[in-house]
Parts: sequence; C-alpha cells; structure tokens
Amino acid sequence: MRDKTRYVREDEKFSHSPLTTPIYQTSAYVMPDGAAFRYSREANPTVSQLNAVISQLENADAAASFSSGMGAVTTVLLHKLRPGMSVLIHCDVFARTMKFLKDYMSLYGIKTTVAGPGTDNLLKSYKGQDIVYVESISNPTLRVQDLGRIRNEIKAKSILIADSTFATPVNLKSLDEGADIVIHSGSKFISGHNDVIAGLVAGRSEFIKGLDDFRKTLGETLDPFAAYLMLRGIKTLNVRMKQSGESASKISGELKNLPGIGKVIYPGLPDHPDHEFASRMLKGFGSVISFSVERNGLDVEQFMRDLRIITPANTLGGVNTTISHPATMSHRGFTAEERRAAGIGDSLFRLSVGLEDPGDLIEDIINAMQKAESRGKGSN
Repeated sequence: MRDKTRYVREDEKFSHSPLTTPIYQTSAYVMPDGAAFRYSREANPTVSQLNAVISQLENADAAASFSSGMGAVTTVLLHKLRPGMSVLIHCDVFARTMKFLKDYMSLYGIKTTVAGPGTDNLLKSYKGQDIVYVESISNPTLRVQDLGRIRNEIKAKSILIADSTFATPVNLKSLDEGADIVIHSGSKFISGHNDVIAGLVAGRSEFIKGLDDFRKTLGETLDPFAAYLMLRGIKTLNVRMKQSGESASKISGELKNLPGIGKVIYPGLPDHPDHEFASRMLKGFGSVISFSVERNGLDVEQFMRDLRIITPANTLGGVNTTISHPATMSHRGFTAEERRAAGIGDSLFRLSVGLEDPGDLIEDIINAMQKAESRGKGSN
C-alpha cells in the first residue's frame, strides 16, 4: 500500500462497522471480556488505533502515544538512561528538551554533551555517548541532521533518537534513514489543527513494548478524544504538508528580496548549509521558515501585533499560519549565551506556514514591515 493511501485508511474493525474509529470514552472495561484493555491508563481502543497508524506511516514495528510531546521525550530518555550514562545533543534543539537533560537528568548522574549546530559539529563531539539525540530538522534554526551519516559513524555503539516533528513521516522516514527511535510532537503537523496536545514514539517492537509498560506506570497517557482528533488530522497530513511546503518554498524566496529582512533560513533554499544532502534525504523541505528582521529598535511584540493574517502563537504546524519569536517564546528558557550558540538572535522569527494563500501571507509581512519602518523613522 502506498503512503497516499495509508494516510486515509482505517483498517481496524470495530463493532457495528463505523466509517471512522470511535472514541472509547471510558475509564475501564467490563471483565473478563475487556481484559485486552482493562483500564484506559493502560490501553484504549482509540489510542491503539492511532498507534497502529503511526507505526505503519513510520515503517516501524510498533508505536506508543503520550499525553504531550515532552511526555514522549522525557519518557523515552528516562526509560533508556541510567546513572553514569551519557547523551550527545546539538545546541539548537527545543529548549525544554535541553532543560530536561541539563537541569534534571544531571541530578541523576547523566552527562550531556552539547554539540554545535549541524551534523559536522555533532560528529566532532561524538565520543561514544550512549545516546545521540537529534532533531532531524532543528527548532528553530532549521539545520537538517544527516541521519544516515550519523548512523554510519556511530554504528551500533549508540542509540540514535530522532525528533522528527518538523519533517513528519510525509517528508522523512527517520527509521529508514538509521534512527532507532523516532519521536513526534503530535500537537503540531500530525494533528494539524491546534486542538491537541500529544506525543508519539515509534521504533522496534521490543523497545516500544518496554517503553509502553513504563508509560503505563508513569501515567503519561493520551486520552481517547485527543487520539481521535489525531486520527482525523492524519487523513489530511499528506496533502497539508504538500500544500504548506509549496507555500513555504515560495514565501522563503520572496522574503530574501524584501527590504529590512535579514537572514532567511529554509532548507529548500540553495544557500542553506544543509541543502545538498537535505535534498536527497527529505521528500519535502517542510513548512517552517525562520527569518530575521533588521530594524534598529524593533518592537518585537508590536511587529507581531501588526500582522493581520499571520497569528502570533507559541506553537506551529496548524492549518493557519503562526509566527513566534523564539528568544521570548519557545527558547525563553535558554540563556543569552545558549541562544547565541544556537543562532537564535533577538531579531529571529519562526514562521509556520499554513494553508492560506502565500500571496496574502507575503503581503501581511510586507505591511507589518512597513509599519515597523514608519515607527522607526518617527522615533528619529
């Protein structure tokens, strides 16, 4: 079965043959007939269907769902790490992931080495760490990690974990490229409608079985209604990623020519440092663009308020276009030094392109830029 078909199929058979997976909104099941599920913290038919779909889309043996993306990240790391073990991560990752490793796991004797951005820097810092943790497309600087090259370098000595939230299974099959475990924040592109908080993990069956048992004990359980919403979102994931990716490609090119716009970061641009191998590894460059606004005395909040179509929000991956300011939003927990190392300047914005007309989005940015320029002239 081809991927385009997989996204819209629901092959599981339920009582009364519903067209879509039902929401099993129940805390427990009548015994002994319900022994397969027993209690919804442990298992739920709606959630189990979501796991089966994600497993299939990632070419994995199995998958597990969690109550948030960070719940997925922390549960995987807690499950695999022991005192005295070590982790290699790159500096341009989601701030909460970094915080968990550096601030909390260090309390239990876990050593975290932070490499510079990009695959070259990561491999220079590789010294046989037990876990190599990467974002296949980093948040928010959009460096692309060469998973195949990393796997060839580390061989079987280390576990390679890839957070592929930005790529999604549409643009990258992380396990096929060499990752042992793939993680997604299901709250973003996979659900796609800004109405779910969820996390997903896929990999080999023996790992997922142990991870899911650990999840049951920790209580990081996805509720069935959220699972239903994600199943609904997945049906349009393929077409959403295609359209928003095409729009992002157009917008990134337009941004490079706008006065007052500084650096434009998008893997599809020829000047992106990872463009060459990203073109081979990725099926699409994604829907996120990062760019800087070069205006002296720029009022960041006012600039975002001046946008009329693009919505300022501390999220991404929905059908509507959102913009964020990483230095004060997603990466506000980084120190100034950490932000500099990751390439997150005070003038950097992250644009998550949705399904609007790209011409409207470009005009919206131009209008906000013009207002920022007018304010700048008025203050001189």
